[in-house]
Amino acid sequence: MLTLAEIRQNRTLANSIDWAMTPEKAVEMYLEWGTSWSRGNNFVSSASDESYYFVIYDWEKEPPCVTLLHRTVAGAEELAKIEVPKELFEASCKEGGIKPGGTVQSLNRALQDWLNVRIDGPPVEWFGREH
Repeated sequence: MLTLAEIRQNRTLANSIDWAMTPEKAVEMYLEWGTSWSRGNNFVSSASDESYYFVIYDWEKEPPCVTLLHRTVAGAEELAKIEVPKELFEASCKEGGIKPGGTVQSLNRALQDWLNVRIDGPPVEWFGREH
């Protein structure tokens, strides 16, 4: 599993993260080929297409984390689990709708912003320090 620091250092990976990708959209694009064509050009056109995106497994509460996935037509691979603040995790789950049995959810805007700052912002070791 990659760490946050490793994601930050891998600029190709960091720049490839699709912040608009949702679990539902990924299923539609990669597992149900052809269903997206009616919604425009947002569909998988070849077996070499891939996406990198974060999801929440809402049952992973201790510690609360988000998971970076690499999705292709062959399947999904978990690349990283990043611990996130509990209040952001809970707010994102609540916004997505908590259902019995657990769900895979997209990140809300606040959680995306928090992650994006840590991936693209100042070095990780700066956080929590006075400047």
